[in-house]
Amino acid sequence: MRALQLVDAGTVEIREVPVPEIGPSDLLVRVGAAGICHSDLHLLHFPVKIREEPLTLGHEIAGTIEAVGSEVDGRHTGERGVIYLCWSCGVCRECISGNENVCLAAGRTAMPPCPGLGPDGGMAEYVRVPARSFVPIGDLDFEQAAPIADAALTSYHAVRGAREQLQPGSTAVVIGVGGLGHVAVQILRATSAARIVAVDVGPEQLDLATRCGADLALESGPESVRQILDLTGGRGADAVFDFVGIDATARMSVESVAPNGAYRMVGLGGGVPGVTAEPAGGPGWPWGASVRKSYGGTRRDLVDSIALAQAGLLTVAVERFDLDEGRAALDRLDAGAIRGRAVLVP
Repeated sequence: MRALQLVDAGTVEIREVPVPEIGPSDLLVRVGAAGICHSDLHLLHFPVKIREEPLTLGHEIAGTIEAVGSEVDGRHTGERGVIYLCWSCGVCRECISGNENVCLAAGRTAMPPCPGLGPDGGMAEYVRVPARSFVPIGDLDFEQAAPIADAALTSYHAVRGAREQLQPGSTAVVIGVGGLGHVAVQILRATSAARIVAVDVGPEQLDLATRCGADLALESGPESVRQILDLTGGRGADAVFDFVGIDATARMSVESVAPNGAYRMVGLGGGVPGVTAEPAGGPGWPWGASVRKSYGGTRRDLVDSIALAQAGLLTVAVERFDLDEGRAALDRLDAGAIRGRAVLVP
């Protein structure tokens, strides 16, 4: 089969590799589509090889079951689904509590194995997956379904983690309306009565935010914090979701979140928010506010995200590429030229 593989630091190429062999508790999935994420860029730009042998990229996977392991019950060939990306142990106290994304077996890093980030992923014609990671999607389009495995999963988890703040009359701010942010706007619209304020750069992104359901779209800049405070009577937003995570957006989040509000750190831009242990006041961290950085989401978050898509309440803006165009798609994402989510189709 053909697979898009990271063969060395900074180098990806299409290679001919054997179709994966499956174990008794596995499935072989024929890939229908695979989304491209900024995490794939992190791997591409990593200064040393991730592992000795080439790594097939791709953790946003949708496809059809081609073969079923001998010990697997409840799954059948021809079934369509997406792959839950946290390949957790399934038996520790976190997993059985529904918190598979912080599986105890992953230690303090709390990052369970994930296809395309350790095990071979789905930017290929076939992928081997644990049977318990398969989540049915019915007749949902593969190109729409693949990004749900991360772009929707992660966004839904962040929004669900701030549900207490998202009451009628509240204000939610989404910073960065890219692959995850434009999905988060739709999730907020579908699951809450909050006023949604989107912040990004450029008319195309702001237009996308409005079409996804944002009540207001603000150009990101030096006046963004003042604008958010003005909109909220000087108190700040009840929930701020930062899908960028650089210094500027981290500071914007701290300076615009309300007392008892929620700051959800989603983007991995390495930004320093500057939360300090000192009396609250001025632009600093307000009393009672919480900050949370989470990895992916739970299997329940994925199931709920699929339900929103099946109900027509969540539509991913997709730019389609053939598998052979994988390097070009990564370069376009790196240049900020992708509107929504890039998806590879074998």
